[in-house]
Amino acid sequence: MQSPNGRTADHPINPIFLERFSPRAFTGEAMSEADLLTIFEAARWAPSSYNSQPWRFLYARRDTPMWDTFLNLLVPGNQGWAKDTAVLVILISKISMSVPGKEIPIQSYSHSLDAGAAWGYLALQAQMSGWAAHAMVGFDLDRTAIELDIPADYRVEIALAIGRQVPPAELPDDKKAKEKPNGRTPIATLIREGKFAK
Repeated sequence: MQSPNGRTADHPINPIFLERFSPRAFTGEAMSEADLLTIFEAARWAPSSYNSQPWRFLYARRDTPMWDTFLNLLVPGNQGWAKDTAVLVILISKISMSVPGKEIPIQSYSHSLDAGAAWGYLALQAQMSGWAAHAMVGFDLDRTAIELDIPADYRVEIALAIGRQVPPAELPDDKKAKEKPNGRTPIATLIREGKFAK
């Protein structure tokens, strides 16, 4: 199975998985609140341990008072392209959770994994809605926690940029090579039936 962007799956899957990728060329178009809430709504339905839903999304839309604060948390290389997105997001996860039968919260073993599932749902919904999402770790985690008043019982996970992708045909030649979706490690390398083997 091959998608229009040149990616090929070894086994039949929904085309959305091949079509989604993380571009760095965005149009600068603003996003409506309705579109943004639809994308966050998809993330809300991700699975989590004990249904703890440890993820929290802090965001700034372009041309709003917090935009520069969020943009300046990114490393310069990411600022260069993220400035043309519609929304910047910081994903954090709560490191403790309440569980049935316990009077006080306990440490969550899977808070980061659960937040990652929410990011995956968000990315797929963005793609289905005609937008593109790009996750990154190229930002100042310590400063992010301070400047966004993140409580100590939350872990800063990733930064996200969401925007309208520049159509590949409209890119200048020097950017076309950089804006191609990358491939994946062969599935046989990623899976094992039974015990781990080298």
